[in-house]
Amino acid sequence: MNKNLIILFITLFSITAFAQEEAVRDTLNTGEINVVKPYTPTISDAFKIKENPTLDNTDIPKDSVNYTINSVPVASTFTPAKGKAKGIAKEKMDRIYANYVSVGFGNNTTPFLEAYIHSSTTRYNDYGVFINHLSSKGNVKDALLDTNYSDTKVDFYYKQFDRDYNWEINAGVKHQISNWYGLPKALAHTNTFLNSIDAKQKYLNIFAGGKLHFEGGIFKGGKVELNQFSDNYNSNEIQLLIQPKVEFPISSELINTTAIIEFVSGKFNQNYITANNINHNFLKLGIAPNFEVLRNDLTVNLGAKIYYSFDLENKVNKFFAYPNVTASYKIAEETLIAYAGITGDLHLNSFREFAQDNPFVSPTLNILQTDNQYNAYIGAKGKLNSDVSYNFKASFINERSKPLYIQNPSKTDGIIATTNGYELGNSFGIIYDNVKTLAVSGELNIDFSKDLKFGGNVEFNNYTTKTQDEAWNLPTVKTSLFADYHNNKWFAGSNLFFVGKRYDFVTPFAGLGEKVELKSFVDLNLNGGYVFTDRLTAFAKANNVLSTNYQRYANFDVQGIQVLLGITYKFDF
Repeated sequence: MNKNLIILFITLFSITAFAQEEAVRDTLNTGEINVVKPYTPTISDAFKIKENPTLDNTDIPKDSVNYTINSVPVASTFTPAKGKAKGIAKEKMDRIYANYVSVGFGNNTTPFLEAYIHSSTTRYNDYGVFINHLSSKGNVKDALLDTNYSDTKVDFYYKQFDRDYNWEINAGVKHQISNWYGLPKALAHTNTFLNSIDAKQKYLNIFAGGKLHFEGGIFKGGKVELNQFSDNYNSNEIQLLIQPKVEFPISSELINTTAIIEFVSGKFNQNYITANNINHNFLKLGIAPNFEVLRNDLTVNLGAKIYYSFDLENKVNKFFAYPNVTASYKIAEETLIAYAGITGDLHLNSFREFAQDNPFVSPTLNILQTDNQYNAYIGAKGKLNSDVSYNFKASFINERSKPLYIQNPSKTDGIIATTNGYELGNSFGIIYDNVKTLAVSGELNIDFSKDLKFGGNVEFNNYTTKTQDEAWNLPTVKTSLFADYHNNKWFAGSNLFFVGKRYDFVTPFAGLGEKVELKSFVDLNLNGGYVFTDRLTAFAKANNVLSTNYQRYANFDVQGIQVLLGITYKFDF
């Protein structure tokens, strides 16, 4: 029996030691435990037993033990509350549609159409068309000739996007109708004479072009533009512009260079005084390198423009060189940024540009190049806070052969018939002069709230001419103010323009010309609308709300108040 106690004692001691070892392993804490050797009890740790004990099993009763688990349900009154996501309050975003069509109609029989429609065959291309039309019967007060006008443009395009490059091509047509209705008011024109006059002018511009851009490599792409311009007096002009661009690194900076190839060729069937035709042919070859330096808050662009110009009609060639240097410095982050520069350029004038700017020019123009010798400027811009931004600038510009609009002399006294409808003192020619301009301008924009924005700009110009008495038809003061408001359903806006006095030179029939002053004017325009759905919007526009009877050019009064109502529908294919 003593042997049994000894064996039982050794067994309990071993179990206890094993439990201590497991406790060391399982009850780790943040303290440091150094275990040199885990304790493993052996029989040798106790006294040696000389012989194996013999157990008498008959002394131990054998009873079977049965374990039974009684499962008792436990009642619970806990019911988890249903989860509810906490949303972030935000405005409902309008759906953006890829296409739209706007149609409208106004007083003076003014239909309006504008549409942008596009689609794609894959995610890597896009093609579409932009259409715009606006016309009116005119109805200018006290006008003796037709005052109707029309402006229609259709522009097709295709874009392709690839990983390393993308390209775009476009082509279209623009058709315009206007009338030389600005007869001198001092003459008494007979009805027979007025009925014999065809004062209508039509312009047709067929254009095409393309752009190419590479992401890597030295050649970065470029652009090509081609314009063919004509009128119903058989005037024709072709203008081609090619501008490839390359870029390569120098140390840690980049030099980009643009080459310029520009060609303008046109003809008029006659000049204003005689029946001799007028031709103009210019070719400009140039290069414009630019080196950009970035140093913390300082940005400097060092460049130049170098041209060799060919006057093919007069067989005169000339070399031109201009600075192209600009710089900006952040004095106080976005609050105050100072900038300055001196630039110049050689501009090839064209009949198309003059007719777009002033549709009342005669098809008898003398087209020359304009030498913009330099434009030196200095200014400051920035944000006073997140809602107020400003920009102030002063510049001094020196231009040689600057084009100025001047009224053509009249070839009739109101009785003598003329051949062309633009020979009644109701059209404009181009005269060139060397002009120096001192200009000061300022701009301020204020985001009063997320729904209301307003701002404006003002520009003062002081012109110094070399041969002419005035810089004809150029105002000394121009000002514009705007305000825009919108919410979820309503939107409204206004634009107020002020143009200061200008001067023109008027030459009556068989008389001496005289300088006339064109009074300053104010033009107020309003617009607004209501958004019915994401797709449908109604809009209204009102131009010359004050119905000011002002003259943009001498003898050319403008329409009174013009009101246009319409709707815009957006859609996807």
